[in-house]
Amino acid sequence: MKEINISQVDAIFANGSYPIELLIYYKTKIKSKNVRSAMKKIALDFWPMFGEYHAGVIQFDKYSESEHYDETVINQVFNPDETPAAIFDEYCQSIPSDLKKLFFLKIIQHRNGTVLIPRLNHLVGDGYSYFYFLSVLAELSRVNYLPFKTTLIRGLYKPQHQRTALKEFKLDNIELESLYVNEKLNIKLEHIPGVRIRKMIKDITSNLNQQVSANDILSAMVVQKLVTNQKDYFKDDCQLTIPINVRRHIKEYGTKFFGNGIMFSHINLKVNEIEKLETHDLSVKIRKSMPVVTKESYIKFLGYLETIIAQRQFKKLKPFDPEDGILVTNLVKLPVKKLNFGTGDADFIFPLTIEKNSAGILADKENYILRLAY
Repeated sequence: MKEINISQVDAIFANGSYPIELLIYYKTKIKSKNVRSAMKKIALDFWPMFGEYHAGVIQFDKYSESEHYDETVINQVFNPDETPAAIFDEYCQSIPSDLKKLFFLKIIQHRNGTVLIPRLNHLVGDGYSYFYFLSVLAELSRVNYLPFKTTLIRGLYKPQHQRTALKEFKLDNIELESLYVNEKLNIKLEHIPGVRIRKMIKDITSNLNQQVSANDILSAMVVQKLVTNQKDYFKDDCQLTIPINVRRHIKEYGTKFFGNGIMFSHINLKVNEIEKLETHDLSVKIRKSMPVVTKESYIKFLGYLETIIAQRQFKKLKPFDPEDGILVTNLVKLPVKKLNFGTGDADFIFPLTIEKNSAGILADKENYILRLAY
């Protein structure tokens, strides 16, 4: 049996909160036999995904397809132009929520294509890890008669599992209460032209002498939209939370680190400030508030999490508070283009993980796509 201690950041999700789950649609049907074969081949490489969690430890014994995979064929057409709320309601319960295993893949064969719904318990890894696994799975699903290439791919993309490489950690045998509240939410998709964002970056650099990123601008837009749509909900203060991928800053992790290689940027804002500021100015404020990620600052962040856990202040352990905060998760830089399972790129992607007052940022060839939930 393999086993590994979870990290301080993993502990944030030890109550099963925020599972990472996307609906990925392909107009041309995928050969599920190839996907199943590929998943079996790399289960040992990505073994924490195929294990179970017990008292601060992820344990893996052996891979069993029936515990991680299911396929359904339905005489129905998938409609990506359906309303976001309708898509969510139709597919949000495709995978049971009470699974013991930490990863599950559901394939639904429609008359007009294939829907993949991979769900990863966030305890195991972040969005980067989620796409890392899926991209390797997709590449191996395209390899049929070249066994040496399979070996090469596995060797090239073998993940790094040293979750506590920076700071040793052992979570006591404590039960963390789930903070998830099941309520009916408004879900909207908004398309923001990429050319508009690029022009805004250029204008801010020229007029305000400040470098900003597309994420700064899109986060500012999200905050303004959610606060404006809920004037009676937000009071005086609002905290914006943005997860940051730290892999390129922490050499002990690197690009092959599989786990939760993230820290959270918390930016405190005033509601009246959000309403008065132009998007340009709010973007600059967000950029100036972003932390500098170094090995030292990240170790300090891990120590802060340890203190919260030791003091059993578990409500402070959650990424953000939807009652007075907003969470923005940017998925644009993740390798969506590598999710070709043999029939081409994905034609439609929809996040099924939602939380009140949160937004996911995706992109197509011409637009940024904001998935708002409130």
